[in-house]
Amino acid sequence: MRALAHRAVVFGLAALLTACASRPLPPAPPVTELAPGGTLRAAINFGNPILAVKDAANGEPRGVSVDLSRELGRRLGVPVQLVTFNSAGKVVEAVRDAQVDIAFVAIDPVRGADMLQTPPYVIIEGAYLVRNDSPIRRNENVDQANNRVVVGNGSAYDLYLTRELKAAKLVKAPTSPAVTDVMIAQNMEVAAGVKQQLEADAKRVGGVRLLPGRFMVINQAMGLPKGRENAARYLAAFIEQMKASGFVAAALARHGIEGAAVAPPSAP
Repeated sequence: MRALAHRAVVFGLAALLTACASRPLPPAPPVTELAPGGTLRAAINFGNPILAVKDAANGEPRGVSVDLSRELGRRLGVPVQLVTFNSAGKVVEAVRDAQVDIAFVAIDPVRGADMLQTPPYVIIEGAYLVRNDSPIRRNENVDQANNRVVVGNGSAYDLYLTRELKAAKLVKAPTSPAVTDVMIAQNMEVAAGVKQQLEADAKRVGGVRLLPGRFMVINQAMGLPKGRENAARYLAAFIEQMKASGFVAAALARHGIEGAAVAPPSAP
């Protein structure tokens, strides 16, 4: 019976993935809504190494967000312009002001006020980093009055911790990749950010360690300017196809990304 139940679960999951993968995209809205200038302007954020980095050989952007942008442009039959940024805050401003047509941002109620967003395509973790000799041992120890937590200005961690921290003080670094350097240079107690970024920082600077576990889970989605509701529906279906077909998982593997997971299917 247990084996039969297991096979039933596997079959059900396979059927669900097949249904998602075969679910047709709705008719594409006019290119004037998805790419009003005739070119799809995609915001690429180097502040989150899970999504995009500069290629070491040629300096060009690469990553899952780059791959999704180019695949969307291919399907729409329009050229893609990669507009690069160093912080999520600048990306959000660009979407709000319709300086770009699509972006890749964390789902957050504050950001949702300025843009339309799809269901998530990737889930990543937020972590804390402290010095080796810090008395802080657990995530629960961070929110204390004598602790200063460095975050990237306008990042998902900034927005989340602004709401959640009651006693600790937030200190804003100009970008998320700068949080560890700011923590060390200004003798702060904690740095907060993308777990993979902090792991790389720990190897680079030494004398620091990550706290066990995570303090938040971040759902990464595509965003676009408000007033483009038809385009938003198309992008939501596009994201579901990219997850179900294995495109997102393959992109993460191709770019050597560890610690990020493909988001589960969203309801039709």
